[in-house]
Amino acid sequence: MSITDELTEVEQRAQDELAAVTDLNGLAGWKSSYLGKGGAITRLSRGMGALPAEERPVVGQQVNRLRATLEQAYSDAEARLKAAAREATLASDRVDVTLPGRQPALGRLHLTTQVFRQIIAIFAEMGFQVWESREVETDDYNFGLLNFLPDHPARDMQDTFYVEMPPDAPKTLLRTHTSPGQIHAMHRYAPNPLRVLLPGKCYRNEQVTARSEFMFHQFEFLAVGHSITMGDLKGTLDFFAERLFGKGTRTRFRASYFPFTEPSAEMDVSCFLCGAKGCRVCKYTGWLEIGGCGMVHPNVLRNGGYDPEKFSGFAGGFGPERIALLKYGIEDIRWFYSGDVRFLEQFS
Repeated sequence: MSITDELTEVEQRAQDELAAVTDLNGLAGWKSSYLGKGGAITRLSRGMGALPAEERPVVGQQVNRLRATLEQAYSDAEARLKAAAREATLASDRVDVTLPGRQPALGRLHLTTQVFRQIIAIFAEMGFQVWESREVETDDYNFGLLNFLPDHPARDMQDTFYVEMPPDAPKTLLRTHTSPGQIHAMHRYAPNPLRVLLPGKCYRNEQVTARSEFMFHQFEFLAVGHSITMGDLKGTLDFFAERLFGKGTRTRFRASYFPFTEPSAEMDVSCFLCGAKGCRVCKYTGWLEIGGCGMVHPNVLRNGGYDPEKFSGFAGGFGPERIALLKYGIEDIRWFYSGDVRFLEQFS
């Protein structure tokens, strides 16, 4: 068989086999058989050395033409098979857009944040603005300027988290209440009247139980002006209690003691769960203890930059967790920050 006949046979065989290829793996095998380094075209090219010199140019042209023909056929087949593979992938991965979508999970406000926002909205109606104060305080702002005696037990490390500082630095601690914010706010506004709400985290070195945490929240309110009386404090708390717990909720004061107020009182609200008739939550008294309040002590006013002969004021503080415990019948404060989504989702 002449080399020309052999070229014709190789072309026919190659075209027939290429027509039978159905995937890219088979196409790669076909290319190796005919166009690769050990393929049929390469073998034919090497056999040209045995031909007479006058035949080599003609046969070389035929070999090159066959190579070009098969390379073009390979390119066409490759494009066809890739398109088919792409169509098959699209068909198998196709999304039915007529199906209803899946609702993504949405975040929710934490219960403590919800209570804070309710409180802020109520006090905003009475002209109070939010004043955010720092959580790391000096001993002087946390205790001294608030009329705590130097030997007050709250200054003991068994009750307060003190921060390790250089020997010549002021004693520094994690605030035990939001009251230091009172001094900061008075320093900012004195000698002008003010009404501020002080929300935030507090820290105390105490045992964690169902009713107490080492970290908790407080919101504190402060009003300073001319001729402010205990009656103004009572009216403010009456309005607050009705808006938070429902119309008809009553408040009462019980005499108490706080270093930064004089006179001082514990504030109770009529039990909104039983209508003040007596139940397990209110211990059958008809009243629920909410927090403490009183008239700002003259020493605190003076430390804040106000003349107690010309100015007076009232202040109070409550725990949003305690309000939530009472309002929603929650039995354990540790659930608030346990990270249990099942608990938190109940109050979305």
